[in-house]
Formats: sequence, C-alpha cells, structure tokens
Amino acid sequence: MTSIVILGLSITSSWGNGHATTYRGLVRELSRLGHEVLFLERDVPWYAMHRDLPDPPYGRTCLYHDLAELQQDYTAFVRKADCVIVGSYVSDGVAVGRWVQETATGVTAFYDIDTPVTLTRLSRGDEEYLSADLIPGFDLYLSFTGGPTLDLLEKRYGAPRARALYCSVDPDLHYPSVQPIRWDVGYIGTYSEDRQPGLAELMLKPATAMPSRRFVVAGPQYPVGISWPVNVERIEHLPPGRHRSFYSAQRFTLNLTRADMVAAGWSPSVRLFEAAACGVPVISDSWPGLECLFVPGEEILIARSSDDVCRYLVEFPDDRRRAIAAAARRRVLSAHTAAHRAAELLGFIAEVGKRPLTASPSSVLQPAEA
Repeated sequence: MTSIVILGLSITSSWGNGHATTYRGLVRELSRLGHEVLFLERDVPWYAMHRDLPDPPYGRTCLYHDLAELQQDYTAFVRKADCVIVGSYVSDGVAVGRWVQETATGVTAFYDIDTPVTLTRLSRGDEEYLSADLIPGFDLYLSFTGGPTLDLLEKRYGAPRARALYCSVDPDLHYPSVQPIRWDVGYIGTYSEDRQPGLAELMLKPATAMPSRRFVVAGPQYPVGISWPVNVERIEHLPPGRHRSFYSAQRFTLNLTRADMVAAGWSPSVRLFEAAACGVPVISDSWPGLECLFVPGEEILIARSSDDVCRYLVEFPDDRRRAIAAAARRRVLSAHTAAHRAAELLGFIAEVGKRPLTASPSSVLQPAEA
C-alpha cells in the first residue's frame, strides 16, 4: 500500500475549474486499490460558496487557510508519505513546492493540469504557482499535455522525468442515457477569452445560420456583454452530477480548446472524454495529437469553421451519428478512465524507486512526530 499526499487546487468544488473532477476520479481509484490518499485544499471563499462535494467519500480531505497553517499541521504527513504531489494553480504554489521538496522523504511530483498555460507563464517570468528553478527538484513532472511538450520539460527545464498523466473520465458517472434530444449542439466550459473566438465560430455562427436548431452553452463567468442568439440557451453552472443528463440531451457536443493548448497539442480536455463516455458524438476543434487519441471521421468529428458544424447537423443521419459515438465510447473506456490514470500514476511512482512502496496503514492518517 502506498501513502500519497496531494496538494491540489480543489476537490470539493468543480465551480470554474476542471481540476476537481480529475482529482476526484484519481483519489477514488487509488483508494479502491487500497492506497491511502490525503488531499489538502486551500479554503477559499469562491469554492466555499460552490462546494458540490464538500466531503469526498474516498481518501481523506482536509482544508487549510494559509501557508502557515499548512506547514504547522501537515509537515509530518508530507514527511512520511511515499509520494507528495503538488498541483498547478495552488495558492502560494512556489512556496508550497519548495516546502514539499525540503520536507518530503518520498517521491515528489508536480501535477500540471494546465501545462501549456504554465509554460507560457514561465516564458514571460510569471511564477504565480511554479518557478522554473523548482522543476528539477521534483522527481516527476506529471503533465496534462503529452507529445513534444514532455521533451521540452526535460531538456529545457530540467525535469528528471516528464510523464503524461492526461485527464480522465469516471465511467460510473458517465454512460449513455436514453432521453429526448433537447439540443442539436451543446457546449460546457468556463469562459476563457482565448476560447471565445472558437465558441463564436463553431457555436454562435451556426446558431445564427440555423434559427430552427437549438443550442446550449453551460458554464460560469461569461461577460454580460456577449450577444447570444435567441436559440442558444445559457446555463450558468452545471455541477458534475448533471453532466451525464446534459450530454445525453444533445445531438452533438462541442469540444473547444484554449489557444496555448492548441499550440502545444496533445491536450485532451476532461469534457471530451466525458461526452464520449456518455455516448454522444463530439465535434472538436483541431489540434496536433488529437488523431492519436481518436480516429477523425470514425470516433470524432473535426470542425474548422461554422460550415463544418452546419454540415454535420444537416448531412449526418442518426445511424452514422450513433456509430461515431459508440466508437468514441469504446476508445475512452479502453484507455482513458480514472482507473487507467491511477495505474499509470502508481507506475510512475514505482519508476522513481526512491523507497519501497510498503508504507504501513497508518502512514498518512497518523503522522509521525514532527
């Protein structure tokens, strides 16, 4: 049994972030395998007001208020764990990372759920949650982005081991549901300025061109000034428990990718895997590496303009649409579930070989003397 401490952005609230669902699946599957996981989350008001899983039923979750409290209450846990993982966008992330590297005796890892964004920030000297000098000090750099970015992390930034640990899907929560089609195309995602041009081209333009069709956009933080066509429904926030019914009420779902992730490639989103697992055909923007995850035309549809979206809506009969959806679901279940990611993570930890993974059952839940 392995004892693992994760310091992540949030596991209790999925509001405005894609981190929570990833951590939930990973912690749950690690716990199912008999490993002990302690998740440490900074208690901040914007998540406190939107906690859709305030007390996760797997592992152990603790909230802390600031860096001083974190170090005072959890140093013994970090010191004794077999592996300590620091996630991207953690508040005071540089100080947290430095403390972990100085304190931990097991494997240390940085889990970057925002790799292209992180690298863009580092290139301009922005060290909000990670500094370049910390990267060589982590035994593992776990990245949501694969492909050439892994070589870049090792060769330019000195990461000893850069490994892809993509997002994943929970097949217990995401599976096909038979219900009436409510929307022709749907999209779920927090507002992002660099994603908005894609939403305008691949959602709003088709909606304007096809007034008899129905569209929906779910997600928070969209500016008040956006002009939504009358046939585009808006849902401000959709908790994970409603994602399955949301996807299942769509004829197609739209996947959009942030600009930094398009440039880096090999950056699948959790929404992409969720929709596919629910048996809904996905229309995605194009980026390098997508064809390594899904076969275009057979498991996923690529749209480069509004004309492509309109063509799919008009020309694709239901039998072809369902065949693409079924093929994508098979692909996801074969390689992209939370269970796959947990197994990959354990393999990466074992690869470091820093200490035998034979921690006692009390290793995380009962700290050693500080």
